[in-house]
Amino acid sequence: MEKNTKSYTATWIWYPGDFEIRLHEKMSVVRRARGVMYPAYWRLDRNYSNIKFRYRYELEQEEQIHVMAEGTFSFYLDGKDNYRSADSVITIPAGRHEISISVFNDIETPALFISGPTVWTDSKWEVTSYQNDWKQAGSWTFDTPDNPPSRFRLSTTPHEPTSVTIHDGYPLLDFGRETFGYLRFHNMKGTGTVRVYYGESMAEALSPEECVTLDRFEARDASKGGENEIYTLKEAKAFRYVWIHADPEVSWGHISMLYEYVPVEYQSSFECSDPKMNEIYEMSLYTLHLNTREFFLDGIKRDRWVWSGDAYQAFLMNYYSFFDLDVTRRTLVALRGKDPLTMHINTILDYSLYWFISLYDYYQYTGDFEFIQQYYDRAVSLMDFCLKQRNEEGLVEGRQEDWVFVDWADFNNDGAVSTEQILLVRGLEAMSLFASLMGEDATAKNYSVLGEEIKSKTLRLFWDDEKGGLLHHRVEGETKPTLTKHASMFAMTYDYLSPEQRDSVIRNVMLNPDVPKIRTPYMRFHELAVLCESGAHDFVRREILSYWGGMIELGATTFWEEYDPSLADDAHYGMYGVKFGKSLCHAWGAGPIYILGKYFLGVTPTSPGYETYRIAPNLGGLEHMKGTLPTGAGQVSVEMDLSTISVESTSGTGILTFSSSESPVCNEGEIREVGNCSYEVTIEAGKKYRVSYQLMK
Repeated sequence: MEKNTKSYTATWIWYPGDFEIRLHEKMSVVRRARGVMYPAYWRLDRNYSNIKFRYRYELEQEEQIHVMAEGTFSFYLDGKDNYRSADSVITIPAGRHEISISVFNDIETPALFISGPTVWTDSKWEVTSYQNDWKQAGSWTFDTPDNPPSRFRLSTTPHEPTSVTIHDGYPLLDFGRETFGYLRFHNMKGTGTVRVYYGESMAEALSPEECVTLDRFEARDASKGGENEIYTLKEAKAFRYVWIHADPEVSWGHISMLYEYVPVEYQSSFECSDPKMNEIYEMSLYTLHLNTREFFLDGIKRDRWVWSGDAYQAFLMNYYSFFDLDVTRRTLVALRGKDPLTMHINTILDYSLYWFISLYDYYQYTGDFEFIQQYYDRAVSLMDFCLKQRNEEGLVEGRQEDWVFVDWADFNNDGAVSTEQILLVRGLEAMSLFASLMGEDATAKNYSVLGEEIKSKTLRLFWDDEKGGLLHHRVEGETKPTLTKHASMFAMTYDYLSPEQRDSVIRNVMLNPDVPKIRTPYMRFHELAVLCESGAHDFVRREILSYWGGMIELGATTFWEEYDPSLADDAHYGMYGVKFGKSLCHAWGAGPIYILGKYFLGVTPTSPGYETYRIAPNLGGLEHMKGTLPTGAGQVSVEMDLSTISVESTSGTGILTFSSSESPVCNEGEIREVGNCSYEVTIEAGKKYRVSYQLMK
């Protein structure tokens, strides 16, 4: 019970997950289409309004504590009403006692802040929603009384447009590249109406009748005419271009913006012999950063929602760039929401399954068991919900009310879809690990056995020897002949195929022009990863230069939701039947961050939290490359050219793996030959390794 009185930090606490869930609720209704609210079309959960905290202490002498709450509170000691109080300063008696504090708030998340010499609020407190569910209290970095959770805001900084031109008599502002924030009018004067048309492209901003986002306000309500007066629009928008139509009586000094962002640290770097690849990498980082906000969003113009499939990829990119675990945890908690479950995450079957895999990846990259422990029960109930949707063959199927997505592609998702089975197997493997970590060995075994059964059945029912891959779906006991890439890709990613099957998939599926092409960065992410797993790095490099480089050639400053090189001019901006419906800054467009970090620089954790890791660099047709990647507790730096590999790390123990046609030489450590011209070197933190090798032809 005793605390260290020399150094402590009191913090705001709440029911675990409720801050994130309330923030998600607010974020899910900020999307606008032509000025009209466009709310998410799934259930939005809410924080509990009435909760109770408790804490047991033991003091040698009485102590005065200061109590603050977001909401109304009731303090009592040892459960006795004669100690009940609503005072902000309370003297607690010496001895062994239990503090209980109920907090009610029907608007924001109920939260509590207590400071005292030896008693203060932190994660050691427990909290209940009055459902026999005492849990460890949730907390984050709200560590001062005047900074409660309800005041959470992103950072802002002023930005100026790079140019202002007149188009049809009205000013057109260009901020140089895609951005996000609040438009500001300086020294506005006069009375009249101001209309603002935003565009991720110039064509969109210059289309008042068809641009997706716009603003309108009355200048009489906005300006006071002072020399230093600034009128800031209330809602942040995504844009590069802004076209402003104002009545003749309205004028202003100039227009700027407040750029809104999460102050993440750019912890990764990549530089190589190809300037275009360097540009693609930097633009990918910026694309991901713009979509790294309260949560990992899909796009900053449309949808500005938290989608589990999008987040799954953003998490992986984040581990190879910012390693911002706060955004990751917020997103995982918000996506899961609360029980009871009646619909899948985002209404999509595969998106519920991605959540387990994302949680598994989180543990592998961070080693954070405490987070797994805190949300394990929600993982259990979500898996129970998913498993109830298995058909008579034991395969998971979408219900009539479910969206079985897989990808934006023209194929039928009726019946049992093979991709869903592969994702379910991976989810069961994750749950087996979590149950084992929780000490529930019997449950862990049950998850593992069920996963093996479904995997075996999936490979038996969907694998087609003639076509060389997994067929797409099975309806009423009959596997249909449709061949797609998706299930085979995931089966390769999770190592469910034999070496012969893997070779077959690469030849007959992945590189087969007759198999329907993947047209979005969403699935290209997985496609290119699988090709790298098979050693096709040179092919992947050329694909990145063609696909992502193609967007740059069209003037992209961030990467798009979809890119079809066959389209012309403004047709690139349309999607969903809307002329400017495509998101031109989409998180899943930042995939090169992950591909270049994991498969070119080649760094991957082999035990939770990078306690051990593998480095398998591959030039993939480049002449040289170098980069640094975060590992949570430290970083790994890799440099490679046609004859040397240099590696340095600051934490953990790594294994450098590489091929050489001749016997290599290393300045540190022992080189081990592992067969087929492959070699290994153990990498210890704090040492610099330089390997001389002969590139394989």
